[in-house]
Amino acid sequence: MAVEAKAITPLSDVDQDGPAMRAQIVRINPPGRWGVGGFREIWEYRELLYFLGKREIQIRYKQSILGIAWAVFQPLALALIFTVIFGRLAQIPSNGVPYVVFVLTALVLWTFTAQAVTACAGSLVADANLLSKVFFPRVLIPAAKTSALLMDAAIGTLLVFVFMAFYGFGPQLTLVIAPLFALLALITALGIGLFVAALNVKYRDVSVITPLFVQLWFFITPVVYPATLIPPRFDFVYALNPMAAAVQGFRWALLGTPPPGLGAIVTGSITAVLLLVGGYVYFRKTERFFADIV
Repeated sequence: MAVEAKAITPLSDVDQDGPAMRAQIVRINPPGRWGVGGFREIWEYRELLYFLGKREIQIRYKQSILGIAWAVFQPLALALIFTVIFGRLAQIPSNGVPYVVFVLTALVLWTFTAQAVTACAGSLVADANLLSKVFFPRVLIPAAKTSALLMDAAIGTLLVFVFMAFYGFGPQLTLVIAPLFALLALITALGIGLFVAALNVKYRDVSVITPLFVQLWFFITPVVYPATLIPPRFDFVYALNPMAAAVQGFRWALLGTPPPGLGAIVTGSITAVLLLVGGYVYFRKTERFFADIV
């Protein structure tokens, strides 16, 4: 059922002899039966998405000593730690690439995805004041959390290029394909992020479970080890993790390491799209109750 709200608009400048005021009807339609729809509404509020994303960036680095440099320090620190533990001590192979470059390339996509999913989990609860006072597509809140992290991923990619130049790696022709694997990571992060964001409104312990889920997810994604170590009999199950294809493909596009198989790319892409569609449908079906619960 549609909800109608009446707003009074002066008509003094339009019709001096007519009524002084008129009622403007604003109709807010609920999502469809399966939670789909609302795409035109999201497009109309695209400027709000920009400002929400800009606000997230400003909040993250406000009163910070290093500021935007944290986007460089975090993946670099993790890469150095993993190089010592997994590269030197555990002697994990790196497809003929210096281990620090090998792991840093993967960390760019992984850090973005992990931070996006974690940030989305508590996004609606953190912005409860917006949900209860202002009307706008609620999906913009987790979408803004995710989009704001794209800048960190871009800075991390520049750091990878610096290390590639230091170790004598020239740009590969496959570099032009790298954004497609980054897009795969973005779709995956947003799909899971929409689901956990909506679920956390009703069950607040979801924001506690999400970091644990992300840590477990890390070990089944080829970040600190090459995907070539996975036994062939587990290839299909492993390919169900879209981040496996995203990380391996991004690393291949930049460094020329072994590429993911076509089956892994197709399976991972289908899984990512299903996650995005499922997360969006669940979000739209439950968003009408957000303001009442938070």
